[in-house]
Order: sequence, then C-alpha cells, then structure tokens
Amino acid sequence: MRYSERIATMQSSPIRKLAPIASSAKAKGIKIYHLNIGQPDIKTPKVFFEAVKNFNNEVLEYAVSPGLPELISSLQQYYTTYNMDFESDEILVTNGGSEALLFALMATCDPKDNILVPEPFYSNYNGFSQSINVNITPITTKAEEGFHLPSKEKIQSLITSKTRAILISNPGNPTGTVYTKKELYMISEIAKENDLWIISDEVYREFVYDGLEYTSFGNIKEVEDRVIIIDSVSKRYSACGARIGSIASKDKTLIAEMLKLCQGRLCVSTLDQVGSVELYNTPSSYFTEVNNEYKNRRDVLYNELIKVKGVICKKPAGAFYIVAKLPIENAEDFVIWMLTDFNKDGETVMACPAEDFYATPGLGRDEIRLAYVLKEDDLHKAAIILKEGLEKYLEVKKQIKFQTN
Repeated sequence: MRYSERIATMQSSPIRKLAPIASSAKAKGIKIYHLNIGQPDIKTPKVFFEAVKNFNNEVLEYAVSPGLPELISSLQQYYTTYNMDFESDEILVTNGGSEALLFALMATCDPKDNILVPEPFYSNYNGFSQSINVNITPITTKAEEGFHLPSKEKIQSLITSKTRAILISNPGNPTGTVYTKKELYMISEIAKENDLWIISDEVYREFVYDGLEYTSFGNIKEVEDRVIIIDSVSKRYSACGARIGSIASKDKTLIAEMLKLCQGRLCVSTLDQVGSVELYNTPSSYFTEVNNEYKNRRDVLYNELIKVKGVICKKPAGAFYIVAKLPIENAEDFVIWMLTDFNKDGETVMACPAEDFYATPGLGRDEIRLAYVLKEDDLHKAAIILKEGLEKYLEVKKQIKFQTN
C-alpha cells in the first residue's frame, strides 16, 4: 500500500523515540530518572477533580464548538491579570495547545508558505507545519548567547514573499529563554513592517524566575491586530492529560474564520472544560509556590551541569528546561549510552538529544535538553548521576580514540 509523503516525511518525536531503549533498561532493574520529558510532578489543583466529580448532568452532550461560555469567561478574567482584555468572541477553546498551534498555522498559511521560528524550537512545530505543507525557516540562536535572538537585520534577511508569520515560544521550549522586552518589540517591528502574523506560544507564561518581568505580545498595542496567543492548562496547572488549550486574538475576523475549524472537529471534551473552568480560578498564590519549587530545581540541575569542564549552558530564566552544549560529538549516542552502559548504584538518567529541536542540519548534535520536573531530592540525585555519567563517557571516548590512533 502507498503512504502519503506527508506522513512518511513527518518527524518522529525526539522526546519519545528512545523510549524502547529506556524500557529495556527498566526491564534489567535499572531505575531511570526521566529528564527527557516535560511531564510535571506538581499536583494538579484539586478543584479540577472536584468540578468533574460534581458534574451531574444526565447526558454528556457535545459542548459548543468555540468552547464552554463559562471557560471562555474564566479565560477572559485570567487575561485581565496580565493587562490583556479579550472579548468572548476573541477566544476559542481547543484540544490542547497543540490543536491551537495547528489551527493558527492553517488559518494564516497556505501550502508552500513559510514561517520564521527561532531554533531550537519545540519539535512538534515541525510536525504541525509538515502536516499542512508549511515550511519552517529557522532563526538560529546559540547556547553561548543564552539562545537570545540575533539582530533585526539577520531576521529581516530570512523573510521572503512566502513568509506569513513568526512563531515564537516565550518562555522558550526547549531553551527556557525569556525574551527581553527589547526583543519582543523588535519582532513586533519586523512583523508590522513585513505584514506578518505573530503566533505567540505562551503556555509557560507563569514560569519566569529571578525577578524578571514577563511581557506578552498581547501587551504590545501596536501589533494587537496581528497577534495570535496560544495557551494551555497543561503545564500551567500540571494538567497535561486534560488537553485544554486556547487561542486568543483581537482580530475578530480571524477568530470567526478559525471557528470553522473548531466546528469541523465538533467540540472539545466537555468534562475537561468543566474542570478547567476552576483551574483558571486558581488563586495566584499557587504560582508563587510552584515557581519557587521550579526555581530551586533549576538551580540544582544547572549547578551540577556547569561543574563539568566543557559544558556550555546559560542559566535559563523561564519554563522548566535547560539546553546544554556538551563537549562530545554525538549527544544521542551519549543519551543511549547512559541507558545501556552506565548506572550508579542501579540508577541512571534519561535526557533528550537536542538535534531534532533544530531545522538546520547538523545543529544541536552536541546538545541535550533536560526537563527539571522531578522532586528536588530526585533531581539532585539525577544531576549527580548525569555529571558522573558524562565524565565517564568522556573518559571512554578518550580511551577509544587513543586505542584507534
């Protein structure tokens, strides 16, 4: 049978593709600290489960396609805490942030169009764009510069007649970079001067550390007519399984057009929306506690990483990820070696190779992404194991090189 070129060329998840090797290690009795996937262990607020439990309708009906009015109202109220005002017909509820991103691309791009995306980027951006025949033009950023954006002139040089949007994650996944207000205004200027959409993935908005002030593209009035904000409860409230996301834009016509896509997939899970209404009513004190927890976890992991000679890694200011450049040739080989050849007292660490977070061939080959989503004690153990494993791996490779010479 023939398979479509679309599916044959679609990238596999770099986060999950090494899972069989991890399963083999576990079968041998090895405990694995998973730093490869951004699944928080923070408890989901109880109000979600209570709301679902108290749902007592006799029929579980289709929800309306734009999303439950109660949830849209909660989203409106939530955005006011960030000085953003959206009317009810400027928000759509989606099946996770993933569907929101896909719908945003479908609504702004035609086949063979392209979008600009700072690399490294969330690997599923590739999957979303490939599935609708949209091309990614990478804006390359560097570990040595904390993955901050290059100059306006460099970004401008990447724009062609087929460029339709700039897609940017802030704070960044996989880098943890929080873009400065200057960088956001630079992107805004570029978008306005070149008539581009700004698709702003802000699912990690709450996770900003070290006293930094967070700015959303939704706070920049000059471009509010071209900003599409992507959101999700997944990481914000540690509710990844709820699959509730959203799209917000001041362009009412765009939202009305995107509603066609929402109608095509009928609706989002009614019960998950019911629970998410209460998530968005969670007190702000919840984020203070969670932020302190993630900041401590970041410091534990980062402080061990930088002890290894040759590791290049700027301290991330947001989200819960670190991308580190290692003094090795092939990070995937190292990640696999940690699962097959190394353990410390029956324990090892699983990282995520970073090469597939890049669009430019060859970049990221010596980098890994780590998610600091484990409890602090476990993360401290994992950080030490990773450090010792990397040091041992470098010794092994040095010996092999010496023997072959």
